[in-house]
Amino acid sequence: MGFLEELKALLPGRVLTREAEIAPYESDALTAYRKRPLAVVLPQEKGEVVQVVRLCHRHGIPFVARGSGTSLSGGSLPVEGGIVLALNRMNRILKLDPAARIAVVEPGVVNLEVSRQAAPFGLYYAPDPSSQPVSTLGGNVAFNSGGAHCLKYGMTANHVLGLEVVTPEGEVVRLGGESLEGVGPDLHGFFVGTEGLLGVAVEITLRLLPKPEAYHTLLAAYESLERAGEAVSLIIQRGLLPGAIEIMDRLAIEAAEKAVRAGYPQAEALLIVELEGPKEEVAAEAQVLEEVIRESGAYAVRVAASEAERQAIWKGRKAAFSAVGRLSPDYLVQDGVVPRSRLGEALREIGRLSQAFGLRVANVFHAGDGNLHPLVLYDGKKPGELERAEALAGEILKLCVRLGGSLTGEHGIGVEKKAYMPEMFAQEDLLAMERVKAILDPKGLANRGKVLPEVVRG
Repeated sequence: MGFLEELKALLPGRVLTREAEIAPYESDALTAYRKRPLAVVLPQEKGEVVQVVRLCHRHGIPFVARGSGTSLSGGSLPVEGGIVLALNRMNRILKLDPAARIAVVEPGVVNLEVSRQAAPFGLYYAPDPSSQPVSTLGGNVAFNSGGAHCLKYGMTANHVLGLEVVTPEGEVVRLGGESLEGVGPDLHGFFVGTEGLLGVAVEITLRLLPKPEAYHTLLAAYESLERAGEAVSLIIQRGLLPGAIEIMDRLAIEAAEKAVRAGYPQAEALLIVELEGPKEEVAAEAQVLEEVIRESGAYAVRVAASEAERQAIWKGRKAAFSAVGRLSPDYLVQDGVVPRSRLGEALREIGRLSQAFGLRVANVFHAGDGNLHPLVLYDGKKPGELERAEALAGEILKLCVRLGGSLTGEHGIGVEKKAYMPEMFAQEDLLAMERVKAILDPKGLANRGKVLPEVVRG
């Protein structure tokens, strides 16, 4: 019996092989890249994932785990000749313990659903990527997703207490547990952010936080992107640690207004700052924040007077990525990081690169931690324009590293950025990563071809 026949016998009726069935799985949110998998498998519980991975190991078939496919780096792109493990049906919250403030979930649970289920207990799950209404926690773990509020609360890794993982050989291992105080090596922290190279997370234990008592959400308009960037440094210098600090430029504002009518003022740049915590603390910090914003040169300031107004401010920001599709038929989303102190310099250079390449760039980013999200606009139907957009995106990544930053803040390396890994890591570093991968996945089956550049493999 061949591999596909054995696979279909394991999961009757849940192995997709027809062209029309597997077409939706040929790419993730980075639609410029496409690959057709050998098959798409729809497991419903942990034991089925184990059986499928063991079968892949026996036959030497590569596999990619996938949730909602919101990866923006090609991280869940299928491997040619391999299968896709589509984990959306593994969407149960297995345990929610309000006293211990933890939730145990399967990888197909949608990010926002955890907060919905925890809300009656006054709790929520802090990491909030813009894709949180659709992205699944398995993918959030794979890419160490962040979001607008990661400045204060940290990334996914800061909220994962334990994992149950199926290794590339089909062994089930437990990493971490349910305690905030771990014992021994931080193996679950090591796994978070490895982009599926070391196995498949089939159970995730999350830390929940009490919902903030009060919010103070401020929107400020500036005459230049640089002035908005400088305001961020002023806020931090004054000792404030907001829950979120976000910046949108004119193109992103225009797109958001067309898409969701957030009511944003016309501006070259908008700064969104959200304070949260105990009422007395937020009230005191709000006074300091308003002084800083006044000193920073904002020409229009709005403070949300109700939860509805707060949600309207965030609706535009959260919709910005998809809204840019109203301005351009195609776009690439980048994800570099620069030190906060060099934001203005980075934005100036991105503007120069945009002019040099003749392509528009919309800027939306987590300003508090310097995580840039330049959106390079192009038309894939015009010959050579995709290649030009990729070259511009590459120059932005090199710029981030040159300024002392990183290739990625939360979207991962995937296939899109792996050629730029030598810009950030020495050959010895890359070889060390390759050796870890080879020890834990000798056949190279788990998400083959991602993250590590081929030059190292050779």
